[in-house]
Amino acid sequence: MTDKHRYKVIFMSQGQVYEIYAKNVSHGALFGFIEVEKLVFGERTTVVVDPSEEKIKSEFEDVRRTYLPMHAIIRIDEVEKQGKSKISKLEGGNVAQFPMPIYTPGDSKS
Repeated sequence: MTDKHRYKVIFMSQGQVYEIYAKNVSHGALFGFIEVEKLVFGERTTVVVDPSEEKIKSEFEDVRRTYLPMHAIIRIDEVEKQGKSKISKLEGGNVAQFPMPIYTPGDSKS
C-alpha cells in the first residue's frame, strides 16, 4: 500500500458522528475492531481556523493508531481527495447502531 491511499471513516461515538481521514485502515489484530492508523488532518495554510476540525484534531492529537468497534462504523470510503474532519451531533435521524451478538471463532454452546 502506498501513501497515496486516503480513507474516509465515518463512525458513531457517544451520540456523535465522527468523520476522519486516514492513510491505513484494516481489520487489525483485535477481533471485532477496525484498526485506523496514520490519521490525516487539514494543514493550516490560511489564517481562518475551523473550530470543528480543531476539536477533532485535539481529540486525536497524540494518537498513532485507534481501534474502532465494528458495530460503531457507519461507512469507510477510499477517496481521491481529503476533506475536512468533523464531529457532528447525531440528531434523531434513522442512523442507529445495529445490535449484533459477538461470536468468537470456536465458540460452542455445548
